[in-house]
Amino acid sequence: MNTNNKQLSKFLSYLLRHKPEAAGITLDANGWVAVPVLLEALKANGNSITFETLVHIVETNNKKRFAFNHDQTMIRASQGHSIQIDLGYTETIPPEVLYHGTATKNMELIKASGLQKMNRHHVHLSQDINTAQNVGQRHGKPVVFVIDTKRMLADGYSFYVSENNVWLTNEVPAKYLTLWQN
Repeated sequence: MNTNNKQLSKFLSYLLRHKPEAAGITLDANGWVAVPVLLEALKANGNSITFETLVHIVETNNKKRFAFNHDQTMIRASQGHSIQIDLGYTETIPPEVLYHGTATKNMELIKASGLQKMNRHHVHLSQDINTAQNVGQRHGKPVVFVIDTKRMLADGYSFYVSENNVWLTNEVPAKYLTLWQN
């Protein structure tokens, strides 16, 4: 993805996950916006792109942050929203363990209080260590926590999986966490 498309991808994340009103768009209850409305809003904000460029951004985003509906007339962010929407996820049984990558500076707080969703809808978890490490690197020197999802599930916690294969849950209490040792 070239630099301009990377900047556009970040702007799309901002609009579709956090501040649609910044471009004068409104998301429906499930986070969708009509593609022509989005393209017009981008143009009005100095980011004129074609439908083909939008498709390219969606298809080449390494985290698969965006999704089209079946006929590509609507678009939304796959997860990570700080605004109230219903993504329509259904409970899903996770693998026995999942992973969460963060910066070393967050380690002690997480060991004490667990993983909290903060200003998002869910805590984000990865199915593999490499993805968790990559997420953690974005915030500093990475550390990876292993989540005992088998025990959480037995204790009544719910899990969901987003369209881009990010595992989601409301919280992960500290008792279900261990540090991954490589």
